[in-house]
Amino acid sequence: MAPEKRRVRYEDEKKRWDRNFADLLQELRVAQTGIQILFAFLLTLPFSNGFPRTTAFQKDVYIVALLAAAASTAMIISPVAFHRALFRQGRKPELVRYAHRMATGGLAFLLVAMVSSVFLVVDFILSMPMALLLGGLTAVFFLTFWAGIPWYRHNWIDEEDEEEDEEATGDEQPRS
Repeated sequence: MAPEKRRVRYEDEKKRWDRNFADLLQELRVAQTGIQILFAFLLTLPFSNGFPRTTAFQKDVYIVALLAAAASTAMIISPVAFHRALFRQGRKPELVRYAHRMATGGLAFLLVAMVSSVFLVVDFILSMPMALLLGGLTAVFFLTFWAGIPWYRHNWIDEEDEEEDEEATGDEQPRS
């Protein structure tokens, strides 16, 4: 078995923290859009014609979904406020670590909001057993793509992607 090859970037520590922060901001932008759409939907739901027909349990699920979406929004946006507070203080490593924790927490709350929302809609339209089934499948689906596959692949290296990335960034160094 060949020894495991690890990708090596040739950059100083400051450039690495800057790159990590830029990558994280891109990820947060993607997540933020989805959260905002879900949150807007949840905010308008009580004002729709069918909402008065919901059961007390469905209203409780709605509150869980709404609060989870609000918490997710707060956590996903919080790195911006943290960056503003630490701007030009040379604390990028602290900012990146904080933003990583907030992004992870924000995604966890987003998972709760998504599953709760699916559960609520299916329970309202179909039935409790179908809501439990589809809510559970939604959770499994999200966890598969957000945690399972990344965890399973965390040590995999695709040599073709590595070479393309090195060529694009000019990071390729002579190998001995």
